[in-house]
Amino acid sequence: MSGTLSSLNTALSALRYNRVAMDVASHNIANVATEGYNRRRVDGESMGAPVVPARWSTYEGAGSGVRTSSIVRMNDVLLDNRARTEHSSLSYLQLRATALARMESGVGEPGDSGVSAAMADFRSSWQDLANDPGGNAARGQVLARAESLAGALAAQAANVSAEMTTQRLTLQGSVAEVNTVATELAATNRAIATAALDGVDVSDLADTRDVLGLRLAELTGGVGLLQPDGTMDVSVAGVALVSGSTAGTLRIATGVTASGGPDGSPVTFAIDHGATSTTLTADVRGEVGASADLLNTTLPAYAAGLGAVARDLADTVNAVHAAGYDLDGTTGTAFFSYDPADPAATLTVAVTARQVAASSLPGGVLDGSNADVIGTAGTPEGSYQRLVNGFGTEVASAQRLVRTQSLLTTQVDSAREQLSGVNLDEETVAMLTAQRAYEAAARVMSVMDSVLDTLINRTGIG
Repeated sequence: MSGTLSSLNTALSALRYNRVAMDVASHNIANVATEGYNRRRVDGESMGAPVVPARWSTYEGAGSGVRTSSIVRMNDVLLDNRARTEHSSLSYLQLRATALARMESGVGEPGDSGVSAAMADFRSSWQDLANDPGGNAARGQVLARAESLAGALAAQAANVSAEMTTQRLTLQGSVAEVNTVATELAATNRAIATAALDGVDVSDLADTRDVLGLRLAELTGGVGLLQPDGTMDVSVAGVALVSGSTAGTLRIATGVTASGGPDGSPVTFAIDHGATSTTLTADVRGEVGASADLLNTTLPAYAAGLGAVARDLADTVNAVHAAGYDLDGTTGTAFFSYDPADPAATLTVAVTARQVAASSLPGGVLDGSNADVIGTAGTPEGSYQRLVNGFGTEVASAQRLVRTQSLLTTQVDSAREQLSGVNLDEETVAMLTAQRAYEAAARVMSVMDSVLDTLINRTGIG
């Protein structure tokens, strides 16, 4: 009789275990499209003989069935760390490449409406004036093309300024998101620690934790470190941002005002924990780092190069123009004026048509030799060409790096997906296997019920 009842318990354990297996497979299938979900697997263990049998007796059973030892979350910590690293690099490169491509479209080179074409037209107009120094049309054409050149330079300067404004606003938005995600991660860490103490399964919380850690890596290049209690600490540029259930606040220390304007200083960051503030001395990566690098290095360098071209052009033309004479015999007049703080954006024509100094001879003599010199003086075209070529090379390099990093990131994500992703075919097989095992265990109970019915109700009946 005891053996029969033991068989009932064994069948009951099989029913319980396979019901859990079907529930887990169903849960996996339900979350096949859930972002950050890691599939689950049921691990069972055999319930064998007692470890210490009663004295003067032996165990004659064949085991006591099966029980659920754990529900395992299928993930690899090393792959998760690698994914955060690669996604951080990809986010940095993608934001940088997108901004540079946007800038390149505004440069408009080569093309008929760019600075290079405006320079060529400006030079040509001086040659035309040299051939007709007294003509009002030729003089008007010089002024018109000079204004077009100044407008082309101002348009490029405005394009750079607009991109810098965009990046400052983007940076503020990214920093705000960092602080929101950090707060959510700290709250998730608190929930994980509490649930673990209560013996509750934390797989869903762990999925949320990993999604938040990955997003922080994409935003800042933050390094996530799992703790023994299942929580994740995140540091940015070597400074703790999230420690257990406590989240710091990332702050733009210098470079950007509260309204999104520049404050004249390079962009720097600090992390505040209560009254304690720590300035970040190492480079920040991710989207925040890309915006900071654009604001601190790339965009100011191009603006400075464009300003140098405008200054070189204006100073060269002004020097030759001031040595010539206009229609009234006046000399020493500058052709261009500009603000030294921002030459490209402020370059303007400072003379009228009559004041254009085409002659190298005094007394109002109609002579075009000075106009001829202005048409060939200086090398601003070469400086501008080097600036544009260098920028084009930088854009092409950024796009190549994005393609390379995308391939590497895809490989890491594929490796994670093979382990953690839900395969509907596999889950269907697992569910059918558990279903058949459940039916078999139920059949064992039916057989045991029949045996017990025979023993209890029919044995000894005459």
